[in-house]
Amino acid sequence: MAEVAALNFGLDTFGDIPVDDSGAPVTAAAAIRQVVDEAVLADQIGVNAIALGEHHRPEFSISSPETVLAGIATQTSNIKLGSGVTVLSSDDPVRVFQRFSTVDALSNGRAEVILGRGSFTESFPLFGYDLKDYDVLFEEKLQLFVQLLDEKPVTWEGTVRAALDNIDVYPKTESGRLTTWVGVGGSPQSVVRTAYYGLPLMLAIIGGAPDRFAPYIDLYKRAAGEFGTVAHPVGMHSPGFVAETDEQAKEIYYGPYKVMRDRIGALRGWPPLKREEFESEVLHGSMYVGSPETVARRIAAAVKTLGVERFDLIYSGGPLPVSARMKAVELYGTKVIPLVREILAEESK
Repeated sequence: MAEVAALNFGLDTFGDIPVDDSGAPVTAAAAIRQVVDEAVLADQIGVNAIALGEHHRPEFSISSPETVLAGIATQTSNIKLGSGVTVLSSDDPVRVFQRFSTVDALSNGRAEVILGRGSFTESFPLFGYDLKDYDVLFEEKLQLFVQLLDEKPVTWEGTVRAALDNIDVYPKTESGRLTTWVGVGGSPQSVVRTAYYGLPLMLAIIGGAPDRFAPYIDLYKRAAGEFGTVAHPVGMHSPGFVAETDEQAKEIYYGPYKVMRDRIGALRGWPPLKREEFESEVLHGSMYVGSPETVARRIAAAVKTLGVERFDLIYSGGPLPVSARMKAVELYGTKVIPLVREILAEESK
């Protein structure tokens, strides 16, 4: 297990459209401002990081994470500002680097990008890409992005964008390197690719027992050893919600989460979510829902089992009330994180 002092705790959101006190959905613009408010609160109470996911769907408000992160940057002091994820396959690596190096400047070096292929595909037709090129788009663009991280003139040629011949890209970061992760949802090939490029691994663990992912972490470390690259500390993100009591948390979260889950499930051939399935995930799976004490115990167990050094809670599942989301952020930062550290420190004695 990682040293307790080295552990980082983050929050993760797609900018889900919340509801106001009357139960009415707020506008997308209000939802974006709500995320900024939540990030400012998280910064004030010591949460280490916030990650904003890129989506192009009506139930999510954030399609441009780095733009929202730039707004957060000017109102915060310590919290790391990242994407979760940036869909590199349907974007341009040069522009992604430029946008995040700009956020890095505005935040005095707190920017980080989590690159991914994306579990949703709306961005492909939106930006003129063919899904049959799903794999080659990510492979070639990641290869280019890794070269850009050296912040030196780049010479690159592929099949998915124009070639570069000794081209310098600006702005550069003050530190000389932009913190870059790769988000992986469960593909061994993606784990090996991440190790090949020597990048940190962020695992999306959104269902089932966390220990199912232990082989992926082992694969990452073994692959890095074979490639001669660095096996960085691994992170994970999972859904959850915190309220004063277990029952309160489940009752607030279940309805909105089911709305979101069933909407997505209808597109993917999943049956509607049943309460028993939800309760099982909360009890034994990768859903961290409950009181601060309950959530802290379950996070501590996952961190210890997998040996990860970062845990991000996806806290905004579906059309939750604005006030409940703010309370969840507050409880996560002021109670859950200190309790996890306390539990792990006690167990390490």
